[in-house]
Amino acid sequence: MKKQDIIFGIHAVEALLRNSPERVIELWVVQGREDERVLPLINTANQYGVSVQRSGRKVLDDKSASSQHQGIVARVKPAKVLTENDLDALLEKTEQPFLLILDGVTDPHNLGACLRNADAAGVQGIIVPKDNSVGLTATVSKVACGAAESIPLFQVTNLARTMRHIQQKGVWIIGAAGEAGCELYQADLKGPLAIAMGAEDKGLRRLTRESCDSIVSIPMAGSVSSLNVSVATGICLFEAVRQRQIKA
Repeated sequence: MKKQDIIFGIHAVEALLRNSPERVIELWVVQGREDERVLPLINTANQYGVSVQRSGRKVLDDKSASSQHQGIVARVKPAKVLTENDLDALLEKTEQPFLLILDGVTDPHNLGACLRNADAAGVQGIIVPKDNSVGLTATVSKVACGAAESIPLFQVTNLARTMRHIQQKGVWIIGAAGEAGCELYQADLKGPLAIAMGAEDKGLRRLTRESCDSIVSIPMAGSVSSLNVSVATGICLFEAVRQRQIKA
């Protein structure tokens, strides 16, 4: 069984049953767990005709390849891979797009945390390169606490080309880089916007950076030179949220 065919953790399974119950094939619940967090999920699964099995904790550990499953594991049909065409459809129906671009994020914990930040900030979609990106794995879904099942993730063949395309659709792209002269809090983050964040160790690749309309930095007062990508993403997204909530 492929790891990407497994979703585990209460928030992730709950979001899956709420948003895409047709994807759930089978549910395993640890023996003896009958609390108020798990019972509603079992009831929902039963309503959709999903097989629910009771198993020992070791079985769930093995199926999820993790001990962090919170007593619930689902076997699922793979999610539909969203592409450039799906992104176009989103832009057509969105008056003021608010997007996140992640360039080469390969750590599943970081991608999961970025998904969670994006969902909380009201981002309508995340764009990642098809190659050199972790994609949606079971760990990503667990860390994202349900956001992986609710926020669209678009996997594109050529990231720089996609960036130019959404610019032609009126989306302003702001990238984050530590050496940028303009600070985040000086930038205008209102209107149709995409924020581009780089990989954990290398930052934005050259072509991605050159495809941005402007580059900003997060002011750093301490001795560390950079922030974890999910932390930096949260800072940038919520500064945009703050600005976009200010009445004109």
